[in-house]
Order: sequence, then C-alpha cells, then structure tokens
Amino acid sequence: MFRSRLIPTLILLTSPLATSAKAQTVHETIDGPVSAEIIRVVDGDTILVEAMPWPQQTIEVYVRLRGIDAPELHSKCEEVRAAALKAQEALEAIMPATGEIELTRISGDKYFGRILADVTTKDGRNPAHDLLQEGYAVSYNGGRKPVQPCGSDSD
Repeated sequence: MFRSRLIPTLILLTSPLATSAKAQTVHETIDGPVSAEIIRVVDGDTILVEAMPWPQQTIEVYVRLRGIDAPELHSKCEEVRAAALKAQEALEAIMPATGEIELTRISGDKYFGRILADVTTKDGRNPAHDLLQEGYAVSYNGGRKPVQPCGSDSD
C-alpha cells in the first residue's frame, strides 16, 4: 500500500511548491518549507514523517537527512551495527518531543520510497548538523559511501 502512494506523495510534495511550468522530476529540488510530524526514527539518517504540503492534506513519507551518512543497522559487521544503534538513539534524542519539523530543499532520493531533505526542528536545530558534530554520522553528498570499518562490508 505504501508503494502505491509513493508517486502521489512525490507529486503532492513537489507540485504546490513548484515555480516552473515544466514537468517535475524527482531530481528537482523544492525549496519548501513543508511542515511534518515525526512518526518514527528509522535509523541514524532516516525518519518516517507525516508531511503536510497543504492545509488538511497529509502524506506519509520516508525522509533521508540531507548531507550525512550514518552507519547501517543491517550491516554484517557487529561494530557498524553498534555504531548504527548509537546514531539512531542520538537522532531520537535530538528530535523534539512534539515531533514537529520542517522540510526544505526537498528532492527525490536514489532509493524509491523516500525523499531527501534538510530537516529543521521547530527550535531551529538541524539534526544532521548535530549528528555530524557529535560524531554519529559522516558528511555525505551522494556517490560512493565511505569504506566501513570492517573492510568488505558494503551495506
């Protein structure tokens, strides 16, 4: 059911905010802001939100935090999995108790089923920046991911 709602999700997130009459693609960036409420923290760099692109309209969508890469929860390497749990817990602690955030610079992600965005809490914090500063994530702007500590693990 979630996959069948994905295409309308991206259309809803992009269409009302688009400034161009050209057809929208998932690689274009929408400035936002789009208000959202956190449903859950998926891992150290991804959250599930209920986005509100228009009044009285909500869409469930996975959001990858722009600019960072956190260790993978499903890694074959025990050390990476342990670091991933710490990153997930840190992101949960950073997120506001109300769960209210804003999404900006919204674009499609390389994986079907989520978007890429800057996330800002209502008090102005940037969780991706905080995770970088605290050492739970590394800077990432696409392309090949950094080599994991266990060598050949390529999650």
